[in-house]
Amino acid sequence: MIVSMILPLITLILSMTIVLHRIEEGHVGVYFRAGALLPVTSKPGIHLLTPFLTSYRSIQVTLQTDEITNVPCGTSGGVMIYFDRIEVVNILRADSVLDIVRNYTADYDRSLIFDKIHHELNQFCSRHTLHEVYIALFDRIDEDLKVALQTDLNEMAPGLKILNVRVTKPKIPNVIAKNYELMESEKTQLLISIEHQRVVEKNAETERKKAIIEAEKQSQVSKIQYDQKIMEKESVQRMEQIENQIQSDRYRSQADSELYIAQQKAIANQDLLTPQYLELKKYEAIALNNKIYFGEKIPNMFVNNGFSQADEKETFT
Repeated sequence: MIVSMILPLITLILSMTIVLHRIEEGHVGVYFRAGALLPVTSKPGIHLLTPFLTSYRSIQVTLQTDEITNVPCGTSGGVMIYFDRIEVVNILRADSVLDIVRNYTADYDRSLIFDKIHHELNQFCSRHTLHEVYIALFDRIDEDLKVALQTDLNEMAPGLKILNVRVTKPKIPNVIAKNYELMESEKTQLLISIEHQRVVEKNAETERKKAIIEAEKQSQVSKIQYDQKIMEKESVQRMEQIENQIQSDRYRSQADSELYIAQQKAIANQDLLTPQYLELKKYEAIALNNKIYFGEKIPNMFVNNGFSQADEKETFT
């Protein structure tokens, strides 16, 4: 009785487990019925499917990183090297899922990314020497692989985009690796020597610039002192010129004043030399030079001041 009740319950649980399935966020569900791809997709969440006949695959449509490991690569010189890890960051558009799965299966990254990486990397190595692959052109490998992958995908699977490719340093034979290590050591020593030489040259250049700056400073100080002395001399000379000019102006003013006074006196004297004034002066002069005699007879008077005898007689009449 109990067994008859448990069996249907177990059957129901198993059926529900098979019928119900969940699609995670960032993924799209694709379905296969009897091996054929159905033209429908499902969004994240819980979904139902027909048990035993229908199967599904969850396809990621967010940013993902595919990792390819231990990729062999032969250089143009015949040296076999190995790339430990190559990472390809890519993203698939949700509206392109059906076309890509139909053409390249749900494991589309195997044929579109993994196989293409092997092919493009071997193509790159076969065209270059070990030194170019390992050192000289190593920084180009990432970008060259990205461009090559995306160029092919634009034609084969437009909905798949390569965002970035990261390639690790390849493994090379030990003998060659030791030679590279020795070469790198010598290169490092050379760089150290060059850097030391640059430091010495820089110090010498600094000292030279200091000497130039000091000389320029001394020259500027000397020039300033010289200019100051010149200015002092010019100031003294200017002051002497001003004093001389003041003295000259004073003498000129004094001479002009004396001349003016003399001119005014001359004008005044001209105004005084009237006939009446001259007559007055004449008599004053005669009066100062005349002598008076007292007695019975008055002698003749001789005047030596420019008067005639007639004038004398007229004076004493």
